[in-house]
Parts: sequence; C-alpha cells; structure tokens
Amino acid sequence: MLVAMSGGVDSSVAALLLKNKGYDVQGIFLDFFNGKKAISEVKKVSAKIRIPLKIIDASGNLKKIVVKYFLEELKKGDTPNPCVVCNKEIKFKILFEKMLELKADFVATGHYAQVHEVKSQKSKVKSFGLFEARDKNKDQSYFLYKLNQKELSKIIFPLGEYTKTEVRKIAKKFKLSVFDKKESQDICFIPENGHETFLKKNLKLDQGKIIDYRGDILGKHRGLPFYTIGQRKGIKIGGAGPYYVIRKNFKQNALIVGSEKELFSKKMKLKNINWIVDKPKLPFKTFIRTRYRSILVYATINKDGVEFEKPQRAITPGQSAVFYSKKGEVIGGGVIV
Repeated sequence: MLVAMSGGVDSSVAALLLKNKGYDVQGIFLDFFNGKKAISEVKKVSAKIRIPLKIIDASGNLKKIVVKYFLEELKKGDTPNPCVVCNKEIKFKILFEKMLELKADFVATGHYAQVHEVKSQKSKVKSFGLFEARDKNKDQSYFLYKLNQKELSKIIFPLGEYTKTEVRKIAKKFKLSVFDKKESQDICFIPENGHETFLKKNLKLDQGKIIDYRGDILGKHRGLPFYTIGQRKGIKIGGAGPYYVIRKNFKQNALIVGSEKELFSKKMKLKNINWIVDKPKLPFKTFIRTRYRSILVYATINKDGVEFEKPQRAITPGQSAVFYSKKGEVIGGGVIV
C-alpha cells in the first residue's frame, strides 16, 4: 500500500490508520519545493509509525504542468483551478506509476472523500463511485472528479469517514508531532501573501480601462489577471457603486464592472466533461457545485450546456462545475467556459 504523505496531519493520520489496520504501508513524499521543514516532518512521522519513506522530486512536474496551466489560464482570462489539475496529472499519476513499479496493490491519500462500490447501469463490470466525505466542511471530492474507474478501483481514502477534529485527536493520541499543524494554503506553489508578487514576476501585466456596460470609463485596472468574476474588493473606483467584476475583455484589455444583479446568470457551458460511472441520458437533472465550497444547486444538463433552476451568482470560466446526486455521489464534472 502506497500512501502519499505531505508532512501534514491528514496524510500522517491516513498512513497511521492503514498501518493499524494491518496494511504493509510505504510512504511516498512528493517534494515540490525541496522544503527542508516538510521533509523533516514527514521523516519524523514515518519513523514514529514505523513505515518506510520514499522521497520523489516532483518540482519539475509541478512547473511543467500545473504552474504552466495556471499562468496560461490567467493569460486568456480564466480563473484556474490548479488543485484539480495537480491531483489528476501529478499526484495520482506518480502514485500509480510507483504502485506498478513497487508492485503494490493500492494507493491512498489524506483527501477527505470516499470510494464505494456501486452498480453501473451500462456495465456488468464492478464499478466504483466517488462520494463526499462525512465531514462536509472538509470534503475534497470536488477536486477529484477527474478520476476514472481504473484509478478509483485502486484508491483508498482513509479519512472519508472521519471529521477533522477526530483526525487531530487521533494524531495527538498517537503522539504525532504534526497533530496541531495549521492548514496548508490553497495554492501551494505561491508563497503566503505572495500572490501579487508571483503574478508580477510571471505575467505581462498591462494597465487598462475599467468600464461599465454603458461604456463609461470609471478608472484604470492594474492588469486583468489580478481580478476574478464577482470580485468587489480591490477594484478601487469611486462612483455610485458598489461595483463588481462582471467580465474581462482581453481583446480591449478592459475590466467590465457593474451592479451585483448583473453577476447572475441562468445558463453556462462546459468543456472536458468526465463522467465517473455512467454518462446519463440527456437532459439530466442533478445538483451542481460551481466552485469549491459553494452550495449545491439544482440544474439540468443538456447537450448545449447547463441550465440552473434559479439564476446563479458569479459563474466563473476556468472553474470546475461538479455534479452530485442526492446521496452525495460525484456523478462527474467539467470546466466552465
């Protein structure tokens, strides 16, 4: 059993739980930044729970795939979702490569999600469904919707039935040094509070006009990649307001702003849709999450895109829309265009 370990409390407890269940556990640390502190912590935890640890330099993969994707999405005006890409194209890809190389049977991570055997309507072969975690505040199934049947058949998520509080208590009980380690930041390759510096270093940022739908010029923006749909803070313009970012016009290098009511839309289109078990017959009614931690909303998926039962706020190109059943099963998902 290969367990991805980051030096944090979640992956440490995942490895511990599997070891205590009798699995022959091998820790895998993907070193994205050559961080000495993280390596020291993961070595300490591995020694404590008595499992071997293999350190793999994944920094090249991160720059070549995830950072490149992140910057290219910003250049074309979309709001990227690097965790979705990293999970599919780096973390699980490397884990499965090592699983074959080391002749292991399964891979595991500290993600808060669940995998259960389900019945397929179109196949007699055993199928596996991806489900929300018990701890809805920590659930990470949204970031895993690109996984396929072959992958899900070999994945274990030990934390799926635990809450974060329970995970910390387990870590403390077994005297793991990371039991009170703080949560990791959202975008791991950008230093804390360094988002603006990162963009300035890696992108050409041209100032341009801030305009409303009537074409009135209200001010100047600092560079379109600094803004996202629905943003209110940081626009720094006066007037009748409040103003929200409605759209980004890259051809004219213009930031389009307006009132909050202009943020709402009833339809959206998707690309790169992945169905986890079965592709349903369209039109198909389901629940959709349009960004991480947003509430589930009812909608109909048809051949032309998605139509919401009620207009939704700040639908953002580049983010993922993930489909859920009433029982919390991830049916599939796609990228908003």
